[in-house]
Amino acid sequence: MNRKIIVAKSAGFCFGVKRAVGIAEDFAEKGIPAVTLGEIIHNPTVVEELRKKGVYPVESVSEVPEGATLILRSHGVPLSVIDELEEKCIPYADATCPFVARIHRIVAERTAAGDTVIITGNPDHAEVKGIVGHAKGDVRVVRNLAELEELSKKEENLCAKCITIVSQTTFLRAEWENCEKFAKKVYTNLLIFDTICNDACTKQSEADALSRRCNGMIVVGGRKSSNTARLWETCAVNCPTVLIEYPSELKPNDWKNCEVIGVTAGASTPYGIIKEVLQTMSENKEISFEEMLEQSFEKEESKYVRNGEKVQATVMVVKDTEIVVSVGSKHTGFVSSEELSEDPSVKPADIVKVGDEITLKVLHVNDADGTMTLSKKKVDAEKNFQAIEEAAGTDEILEGTVVEVVKGGVIVVTDGVRVFIPASQATASRNEALEGLLKQNVKFRVLEVNAQRKRAIGSIKSVLNEERKARQAAFWENVEVGQVFEGKVKSLTSYGAFVDLGGVDGMVHVSELSWLRVAKPADVVSVGDTLEVFVKDVDKEAKKISLGYKKEEDNPWEILRRDYPVGTVAKAKIVSMTAFGAFANLIPGIDGLIHISQISYERVAKPEDVLSVGQEVDVKITDIDFDKHRVSFSIKALLEPPVKEEAAEEEAPVEE
Repeated sequence: MNRKIIVAKSAGFCFGVKRAVGIAEDFAEKGIPAVTLGEIIHNPTVVEELRKKGVYPVESVSEVPEGATLILRSHGVPLSVIDELEEKCIPYADATCPFVARIHRIVAERTAAGDTVIITGNPDHAEVKGIVGHAKGDVRVVRNLAELEELSKKEENLCAKCITIVSQTTFLRAEWENCEKFAKKVYTNLLIFDTICNDACTKQSEADALSRRCNGMIVVGGRKSSNTARLWETCAVNCPTVLIEYPSELKPNDWKNCEVIGVTAGASTPYGIIKEVLQTMSENKEISFEEMLEQSFEKEESKYVRNGEKVQATVMVVKDTEIVVSVGSKHTGFVSSEELSEDPSVKPADIVKVGDEITLKVLHVNDADGTMTLSKKKVDAEKNFQAIEEAAGTDEILEGTVVEVVKGGVIVVTDGVRVFIPASQATASRNEALEGLLKQNVKFRVLEVNAQRKRAIGSIKSVLNEERKARQAAFWENVEVGQVFEGKVKSLTSYGAFVDLGGVDGMVHVSELSWLRVAKPADVVSVGDTLEVFVKDVDKEAKKISLGYKKEEDNPWEILRRDYPVGTVAKAKIVSMTAFGAFANLIPGIDGLIHISQISYERVAKPEDVLSVGQEVDVKITDIDFDKHRVSFSIKALLEPPVKEEAAEEEAPVEE
């Protein structure tokens, strides 16, 4: 049978394990006495090799030989262990995986703040015991979704508390997502920290994908290793799977009927053991060991990634604020949401999904942490810069968003490319503030490009001017007397206001601003006001247009005609005096005369003897002349006329 073997790219040591083993080997090479608190990693082969070099495990602080340094294993330890070491002045080297140390900090901070922390993981595992040992308050451990559901039923009071959820770094990704979904439904005040190790996620994702392609899987790693157990669980769902610690445990029947065999290994499994497993399989004479390595296994050293390099990556995990990718090296790759797209509103899940193959640019490789940061938007920008180059110096109009106001102009981003727009080219006039453009979608032309420096200069103004000319041409072609426009007051003069109708300025004469008497336009409108105006007159040849603003329905004489017919009784305010009477204001714009003879039935020598300016009086409208705009009022008509006294008749005396 012509068999094929495929080895997972991520198989073997993760960064944390490599770091811990490196610390222990460094002590051995330098001849410095050192012991580890428990097995430094869950791999018997590595533990035994270190023992031969003089670095062996002890079970407690009390067992540390005098003069020896205690190495804290990659799983981490409770805070009480560190306190004991410092109290006894025992030197120690902390080989705790940085990803585990991060969980320690989260648990310490959140429990100190009063939160109840729930840890998803195996309570008997050294890593989980270490995490619990850093809590400064209430902490719970659940193995799976079922236990989390049971916890919420037993302790309903937790639902009202502030809850923080973290995970053991090697927790099964699918189970974590189920726990996360349930927690969001049950706990109102919830903080979730996805603390599953990215290397573990990558291994699980690759193992799942690989086991779906194979007839059988071999998982290599320590039986005490949590992440190795997770790999076995993941693969066993898809095909027959065997877990081995040593190459000698391999049996030909493990792959007897398999055409395609997959091999993966836990984070604590060194490359040498994986190599021995493949060598042992090749001794069956059915598979060439050299062919295996050539076809499917890529040594860590064979792929060295440098800053600035473009790499092909596979999306392994998609989170709310970042994605985790594999680039074929032993570094875990991170792409933040800011480096995925120029659009801050777009979420990672909107752009990529697990399994996607994407091209990225390496921003920074951190060998100390075993991580690298990458960017998709920089790759996109480089690709799209060619379109910018082709548009330079042409009439082509591009669109983009103003993302930043800088010294001397603004920055517009179009398809991931940043284009500088000088202040003189950013607005239609120099008086406009650049801040008003921020976050606005704009149209622009590319004026020039510096290909070497990847810089481009553009102009928004040229597009605005062109659009303005087009609007002006359309306006003069279609404008008619009586048309209504909404415009903005552009400037004021002593005789009127100029209104921008969208590329064309028209004037509203001061007499057209109001039905009332107006001393100056500024008494009615201000620059920047939006007015609804209508065309009173237009001269298309001279390109002049006269506008009206006051509306007929606001004409006080029309209001008078409608609401105040002759005979109406109303209140009016005395506004001025004359020798022949007093003028009173009925409504804004309507002053009527109260003739001196209509003030009272009694003789009035002067109006001011009876009335005063500002006084409110009841009047009756006695006459209206709409042609001459005159109104007559009477107070006297509302008064009772005086009663005339009859002269008493005297009887003439009778003479006798």
